[in-house]
Parts: sequence; structure tokens; C-alpha cells
Amino acid sequence: MPTQPKALHFLAISGSLRAASLNSLLLRAIANIAPAGTDVVLYQGLGQLPPFNPDIEDPLPEPVAHLKNQIIAADAVIIASPEYAHGVTGVLKNALDWMVGNESFVNKPVALLNTSARAVHAYAALREIIGMMSAHIIDEASLTIPLFGSGLTEGRLVGDPQTLLDLNTVLAALRKALESPSSPL
Repeated sequence: MPTQPKALHFLAISGSLRAASLNSLLLRAIANIAPAGTDVVLYQGLGQLPPFNPDIEDPLPEPVAHLKNQIIAADAVIIASPEYAHGVTGVLKNALDWMVGNESFVNKPVALLNTSARAVHAYAALREIIGMMSAHIIDEASLTIPLFGSGLTEGRLVGDPQTLLDLNTVLAALRKALESPSSPL
């Protein structure tokens, strides 16, 4: 009897709180095209996290504990963030600061997505932060997928052959990293 591949759960985190965020749009599109057996869930609580304060880490504030538990429960994490003033957004940096003191990202496979070829500083900073947290950045799943213009929809994104190929590449590379027998994961 053939065995079914393990169902995978990916947590997607957008570094933007904007309702019209291209980063959030990209993550929603990837969730919509995920194949059977792969569940991609967009984290919705970024704006609810209190400012990082090590004086209140024990116990963790409930929204922070919730994010930590979601990261730990995920097989992999996909992060897409805009660049503000040559850095990652404050809300994303705040969320990551909360995770530094715990094991949530240790050896966790992570894909980093960038929606602007010009946003090189934030992307580099995000790679540095995530790497320092001992996450396993999957290079094959970490792509710049340039999105331009207003009025973009999930349908238009997945209707574009190159974008659809890129999104499928992200999902396939994460699955491959998780299924590889030589993987340190």
C-alpha cells in the first residue's frame, strides 16, 4: 500500500499591515495555489503584538505566545516584507525581536520573499536576522518576485505564468527541503 506524503503546514508572515499590501497579496496567492497536502496560513496578528520588552518575557504576553506557538507548529515559515528606510518594517522587526529569546526559529525552514527588486537592504537585513536566529533559510525558496502597479489581485498574480511558476517554485523548494533525507531539519 503506497504511503501518502505528509501533509505540510506553512505559516506565512507579511511584514506589512496595509490592507493593500503587495506582500500580503503575494502570500494570499501562494496560499491559494498550494497543492493538496500543503496548507499555507497567513498570520494575522502582527499589529497586535506589544512592543518588545525583555522585562515582560516571562510569561510571554498572549499575542506573542500565540505567534511563537504558530511558528513552532509550522513545518516552514514564509516571510514577505516591504522595505522602509532601507530596513525591515518596524512591526516585523518587533515580532522577530520577540522570537530571539526562544526556540521558535531554530532549524525552522524559512523562505524569504521580496516583491521589489529595489528592496535589497531590507531583504539582506531580513536574511541576517533570520540566520542569526538559527533558522534554515531555503535559498531555492527565497525569491524576488517583482510586483508592480495598482489593482493587482490574487487572480491576476496566479494568472501570470512567471509569477505562478515562481510561487510553485517556492512551495516545491520548501517541500523538497523538508523531505530530503540529507536535510538537517
